[in-house]
Amino acid sequence: MGATGVAGLMGASVRAATARPKIGCMSTVFHEFRAGANPEKAIDIIGGVGFDGIELVVPTKEDLTNYWTDATIDRLKKQLERNRLEVSQFGLYQLVVEGLTSQDADERKRNIDAFEAGCRVASKMGAPLIRIVAPWARELRGPSEYLPRYYEITEPKPGEKFHIDIAAGFDWDRIWKLYIETTKRCLERAKHYKLRMTIEHHTHTMIQVSDGFLRLWDAIRDPALGYNMDIGWTLGQREYPPLAIYKVKDHLMNLHARDIDGLMRKFVYIGEGVMDLKAIADTLKNIGYRGYISLEQDKHPGDLVANCKRYLALMKEYLA
Repeated sequence: MGATGVAGLMGASVRAATARPKIGCMSTVFHEFRAGANPEKAIDIIGGVGFDGIELVVPTKEDLTNYWTDATIDRLKKQLERNRLEVSQFGLYQLVVEGLTSQDADERKRNIDAFEAGCRVASKMGAPLIRIVAPWARELRGPSEYLPRYYEITEPKPGEKFHIDIAAGFDWDRIWKLYIETTKRCLERAKHYKLRMTIEHHTHTMIQVSDGFLRLWDAIRDPALGYNMDIGWTLGQREYPPLAIYKVKDHLMNLHARDIDGLMRKFVYIGEGVMDLKAIADTLKNIGYRGYISLEQDKHPGDLVANCKRYLALMKEYLA
């Protein structure tokens, strides 16, 4: 059987897992991206709302040893059981693996080791998937510490230009080849722990839209590698989410849901923007998707719990 056929079978196995896509929520909706972030309050809130599952996220490398101890894992697993939540996916924030695109071999190894430490925790937590956001080339520097968030100048000063510094001697082809090899090494670690690996796209990273992921997958051709689509970042890149879903259908393993304002800049509360969640749900049903569609929400003034309840009700209606 060819690689495409194997990928199709993998996609079919994901789609056959449940009667419909599952509806989840990311723990980060209720805790910050910072060292020592504790998801325990988030677990109780998300369980109380009635979600099927929760995606847990590690903010920093240090948290993998300082917080995610065996004692913590045992306590969290009991809490998840009480709340009738499964772990949809285990995520590693950018700071944990940002050096995967480094041209320094030692730095890449340290980041692959950090990825493996995340795999160990994910496996103990019973997660089927481990997720990272695609890193950006270390040779790029912008005015925002988190480069993907630099995509507009709201009120430009006279003469101000949208600019990213690109280091002298920058060689995209070399960095892309290194990224392919590094992704293969990460996949080996993930599969050792019986996990599949998903990559999420963000602005200015190695994978910005679905086409970038498909190019990576064609270079690797491993059914354990999947796409984590964030529909907010997708539309922010002016890629229409339902079309993107059709493009990556056999490789789609997880989906993050957001709403977005009419200028496609800000991730507003569900129901307050222009994201066509019904069209997205219909497309997921059309391709037979049975993975998670989990809420990821930027924090704004207002009632986050009510926002979650609105999202859950909408998705139950649209996915029925």
